[in-house]
Amino acid sequence: MPWQETLLMDQRVQFIADYQRDVFDVADLAGRYGISRKTAYKWIARYDAAGPPGLVDRSRRPVRSPQKTAEPIVAALLDVRRRHPTWGAKKLLKMVATRQPAWTLPARSTVCDLLVRAGLITPSRRRPVPAHPGRALIPMTAPNGTWTADFKGQFKTRNGVYCYPLTIVDGFSRYLLTCQGLLSTAIAGARPIFLRLLQEYGLPWIIRTDNGVPFATTALGRLSTLSVWWIRLGILPELIAPASPQQNGRHERMHRTLKAEATRPPSGNLLAQQVRFNRFRHEYNNERPHEALDQETPASHYRPSGRELPRQLAPLEYPGHFEVRLVSRNSGIRWKKRWVCVTHTLAGEFVGLEEVGDGLWDVYFGPLKLGRMDERMSRIEDHKGRTVRKVSPMSPD
Repeated sequence: MPWQETLLMDQRVQFIADYQRDVFDVADLAGRYGISRKTAYKWIARYDAAGPPGLVDRSRRPVRSPQKTAEPIVAALLDVRRRHPTWGAKKLLKMVATRQPAWTLPARSTVCDLLVRAGLITPSRRRPVPAHPGRALIPMTAPNGTWTADFKGQFKTRNGVYCYPLTIVDGFSRYLLTCQGLLSTAIAGARPIFLRLLQEYGLPWIIRTDNGVPFATTALGRLSTLSVWWIRLGILPELIAPASPQQNGRHERMHRTLKAEATRPPSGNLLAQQVRFNRFRHEYNNERPHEALDQETPASHYRPSGRELPRQLAPLEYPGHFEVRLVSRNSGIRWKKRWVCVTHTLAGEFVGLEEVGDGLWDVYFGPLKLGRMDERMSRIEDHKGRTVRKVSPMSPD
């Protein structure tokens, strides 16, 4: 019978013992054990040369491999990987090719095998694939068409102080405009960061965010004082659907890289953490190849906006057939001797009303539609039909 895998060594030893007793010739022994005469002679020769250790299987690895990746190339790839533990095979190949253009580099799959053999890849838990979020938001087709902004999850530095990283990215080029560690998500800390970026890079057309503070509130139109300022500048605030971070997937993917490379472990204090954020931003923009950009860097695809930050806010203009009202300090407007609540975030601003039916008016702030007012009920409902607030006749200013 053929060799049985579980008793392989026992059968080989028994075969040699039967051979040494000289009862059967080699051909008969081969037939009894179900092997070829060539295999029988091989094990007899190995036993004669090395004794019992000669019966152990030898490595089938070839003595030399002409296709083997050269050691200098392997060393260069592993060196880049050790300095950038989160970079994948494509980025490693791009970096080494930039440094050594004369080298013939291996395929991506070969680099992956090298990383596995070197113990530089940690198996990750498989995550469920989320369902498609549905129709996409406004596409990103040019630099400064859409900026995306978000607060990465807060964490404590080693001195016990919470750090709230505010990150702002140009959606088209993936250029990380800023990563600033703040003490909270309050608008008092966020607005100066946006002001600095608008002065340095110019105005985008859209800023896309989630529904959290300071980007949105529960007020009419989800407006916050920050988004009101954007609209006055000619920037349209764009909110993703609630609990739908996949609609801002490019930004969330950047956060994953930021977390891995600049927050683990956290620094000793906020100042030291900001130094790491600045270093990460420079590398992310100028050195790290980006797969979505055909392994080019974000800096090579970004250019500042041609729309400069104005020195003074221009007044909002509405079409001639609109009714225009000033939102008073008590957050409402006067309409036919009645007071109608709008929102406190628009206090001191002008809103436009367009008649769309008998006693029905669409309410706008700049280009943004806030809701619909029923003048018979003296109230405004948002696009989901929710009443902003019950009103009181002739409420004082």
